[in-house]
Amino acid sequence: MNKLLFMGEACKTELLVVLLEKHGIAAFEEHVSEDLREHEDEFNRETRVFVPDADYGKARDLFFSDAGGEI
Repeated sequence: MNKLLFMGEACKTELLVVLLEKHGIAAFEEHVSEDLREHEDEFNRETRVFVPDADYGKARDLFFSDAGGEI
């Protein structure tokens, strides 16, 4: 099972997925809507990032930690 970690613009979610994968977390992204809205492009469309349930705590700590890991 997978858990939602983050939702935001595609340009941010793509980077997040790469950084999570660097830490061994099999993250993936999914567009909120497959249809582009007027004046929207691929880079700013709303996208969700999911991680496996087992890795959610590690991913959350890397991303939201005040310690400021690599992410």
